[in-house]
Amino acid sequence: MTTASLPGPADPTGESGAEPGGYAAARLRLLAEEARSGPPRRAALAELTDAWLAGLLGEAGEGIALVAVGGYGRGELSPRSDLDLLLLHTGRAPEEVAAVADRIWYPVWDLGIALDHSVRTPDEARRAAAEDLRVQLGLLDARHVAGDAALTASLRTDLLARWRADAPRRLAELRETCEERARRHGELRFLLEPDLKEARGGLRDAGVLRAIAASWLADAPREGLDEARRTLLDVRDALHLTTGRAGDRLALQDQDRVAEALALPDADALLRRVYEAARVISYAGDVTWREVARVSGSRTRRPGPRTPLAENVVVQEGEVVLARTARPERDPVLPLRAAAAAAQAGLPLARAAVRRLAATAPPLPVPWPAEAREQFVTLLGAGEATVGVWEALEAEGLITALLPDWERVRCRPQRNAVHRWTVDRHLIETAVRARARVRRVGRPDLLLVAALLHDIGKGLPGDHSVTGEAVVRGLAARMGFDAADTATLAGLVRHHLLLVETATRRDLDDPATVRTVADAVGDVGTLELLHALTEADALATGPAAWSAWRAGLVADLVRRVGAVLAGGSADSGRPAAFRPTAEARRLAVEAWRTGGPVLTLRTRTEAPADPDTGTGTDRDPTPDTAPDPVPTAPEPVGAELLIALRDRPGVLPAVAGVLALHRLTVRAADLRAVDPLGEGPVLLLSWRVAAEYGSLPQAARLRADLARALEGSLDVPARLAEREAARRGVRARRRGAGAPPPRVTVAPAGSRVATVIEVRAQDAPGLLYRIGRALEDAGVTVRSAHAGTLGADAVDAFYVTGPTGAPLPPDEAAALAGELERALGG
Repeated sequence: MTTASLPGPADPTGESGAEPGGYAAARLRLLAEEARSGPPRRAALAELTDAWLAGLLGEAGEGIALVAVGGYGRGELSPRSDLDLLLLHTGRAPEEVAAVADRIWYPVWDLGIALDHSVRTPDEARRAAAEDLRVQLGLLDARHVAGDAALTASLRTDLLARWRADAPRRLAELRETCEERARRHGELRFLLEPDLKEARGGLRDAGVLRAIAASWLADAPREGLDEARRTLLDVRDALHLTTGRAGDRLALQDQDRVAEALALPDADALLRRVYEAARVISYAGDVTWREVARVSGSRTRRPGPRTPLAENVVVQEGEVVLARTARPERDPVLPLRAAAAAAQAGLPLARAAVRRLAATAPPLPVPWPAEAREQFVTLLGAGEATVGVWEALEAEGLITALLPDWERVRCRPQRNAVHRWTVDRHLIETAVRARARVRRVGRPDLLLVAALLHDIGKGLPGDHSVTGEAVVRGLAARMGFDAADTATLAGLVRHHLLLVETATRRDLDDPATVRTVADAVGDVGTLELLHALTEADALATGPAAWSAWRAGLVADLVRRVGAVLAGGSADSGRPAAFRPTAEARRLAVEAWRTGGPVLTLRTRTEAPADPDTGTGTDRDPTPDTAPDPVPTAPEPVGAELLIALRDRPGVLPAVAGVLALHRLTVRAADLRAVDPLGEGPVLLLSWRVAAEYGSLPQAARLRADLARALEGSLDVPARLAEREAARRGVRARRRGAGAPPPRVTVAPAGSRVATVIEVRAQDAPGLLYRIGRALEDAGVTVRSAHAGTLGADAVDAFYVTGPTGAPLPPDEAAALAGELERALGG
């Protein structure tokens, strides 16, 4: 651990008295003791600081006291924590109080320690607490440090009494601030760079639970809460020591060092520990706030009436509880029955009921009885209400008892920027999204279960779709599904990415593409399920994972595959003739006649994908045909760039290079050859692009640079090399250990008319240019290209042919893939 950046001793003599040097030296020694960490070190640091401050105050006499508040008041000092101090006095002369304050504040500042200080009389402190909720919360943790102890005790007594008297009003205000803070900082348990203090489920919320308990209106669940708070404090201690800075944000670049300081294997293990702690605090907050609302809205402490909801399950005061006649020890299905009833009713499952079920209900027999399976599916099909009930079950270990493999994905972070949830929450969200699609499929139960389990293979070595298939076979048998249903569930998990990957990376006009998907899916019923699962999975991933464009491509693929599965044919083996749009034909004719590149650039706006249907609609785009269009800010979907030019060598790398120079990210690319006048081929390149930042470039500048690149007067490689050199240091700092090496493969049976080369690599400016250059150097012809990004990774597919226009022989295709992989790796 690094402590060199902490304040050094101004005077090497002395230990912990009033001398700043003595305190600083003792502080450094304490922080360097690796054998003492966690709560003992925080408590020792608070005691050391108490002794130093008491020495600074000296013999102040009656009527003046030094009080620690906030985290320091709780004795929880992290290495770089602020010192929250209140100098309390009973009407001393202003100059006398100022002299005492200077005696304390200046030595603290001299050591570079952050100080949050105030000087008040007891009446002033009470008024400040009444006017400012944050002051009130800090004073609830007030602890006497030095001076007149009776003065501190009297203030604490008065403030606690007032807090309890005003609890209903102040707690309502407190809840509003908590909700606003959660909106600003997000949920700690889902953030890749979480704020350990301010995010929902963080240290600030743990303090809120202490304040609620002090009101005597409600008390938070104690099991695991102290440990969760200690975990977050330990992580913050390690963060302060490894970075040498104050702060609560666990940045990506610091996570590996913090994990090492805490003797954890890696940053993922660190995040998982943080997420688990945040989940405990968040759930405790949900339970406690419900109890506050119940008590505040009730005129009597007596329980309200009970309304039957399901067998041995009733509703009482807005929560689902067990009936008095319930015997959980004799009813293994009761946990699922109660959970399903609560979710369907949109009500919380009472924590006392969940704890009783976890403690007394026997495990379900394997395979599960039919009722258990039906209740499980009912729980998954409740929509948004499923989330809260699932978390209640998970808090008491009931989920891992039902599904042992769930433990592996629980609180598992996902470092792909496309994902907004941890693996386990993503699975629940997918089931929620699947609920809106059950009317479209013949087997809603299989859709909901597949949605819940489609990523269950994450955390195991290898492709999670492949490993997940094996896991799901075991889980489906455990649940009591028959052999046919088990095979369907396993197939859905195995192929849950098939439709979206094929639709966005393969040529849908190639019959081999459609036939490959049809062979994998097998029947129309499974295709319906896979289509609905694809939409639910993408919508539950995050805003960047789904759009009307992707939805349209997937729907087109499903239509074609469905026709084949219904008895049709993928056709005779050749793709259907390409039919350009009127605009594309016009550009092709102009390109042939002028001999130079012709292009149009138009912004593209798109309605967001509907959360129920998974589709959207495109608004009417305005073609950009003016010579020098006014730059416009890019819409979320970006822009469409259509280029026509006579066929010649080097087209793909030239276009890709120019786009990279203009900082345009390629989301999709399509290349086609047409002969508009019967006099020779013209290449049509259709690109979906987006600006990395700022506005779209002018179409005229793109045309000019493309013409220069084709004629050789624009040195694209040199310009891209300059940009890459400038970015390399920043990217290396951000990505830590670096990205995995690129991988280039030949897709088996990808097409009957071309060889399909698939490239997976870290996305970077100029990547598509480098690929196009390597393919050009290899002497192959690119029939079409399909480019896309998944988070920080590019996944591109290229349909290539040899000099004769036929697919490459297998050995030549393998050699091309190897050459391309080496070129990208270098």
